[in-house]
Amino acid sequence: METTVPGAAKAERLRLRMESLGIREDALEEQFVQGFGPGGQKVNKTSSCVVLSYPAANLVIKCQRTRSRELNRYYARWELCERIAERTEGERSLRQQEAEKIRRQKRRRSRRQRNRMLDDKHHQGLKKRLRRKPDAE
Repeated sequence: METTVPGAAKAERLRLRMESLGIREDALEEQFVQGFGPGGQKVNKTSSCVVLSYPAANLVIKCQRTRSRELNRYYARWELCERIAERTEGERSLRQQEAEKIRRQKRRRSRRQRNRMLDDKHHQGLKKRLRRKPDAE
């Protein structure tokens, strides 16, 4: 995770992405609220948390990834672009893809899959037993 303000190239890419999705900067409503959670007094005293609302799409993004207000503004706009692209272009967001991947990993195997896996293990064990040296007895 970066801790510096995004460079001009990144900001330009974000601006172009916003234009391509039809998001106008003047249509955004931005507020800065006090942060919360871990980070001590500094986080709880300063207004570095960004609340970005986009009434045209009825979206509200709240971003407090870093202690930097400028970086949080960048991330909030990036998140807004992701959500609008997900809606308009039918893209699956990275977050959805990760959640689906974890869901697939945790899913229980079917009876057929379990039996096939056990058969493969038994077959592998048999091959290993046949590789052993014969007993001297």
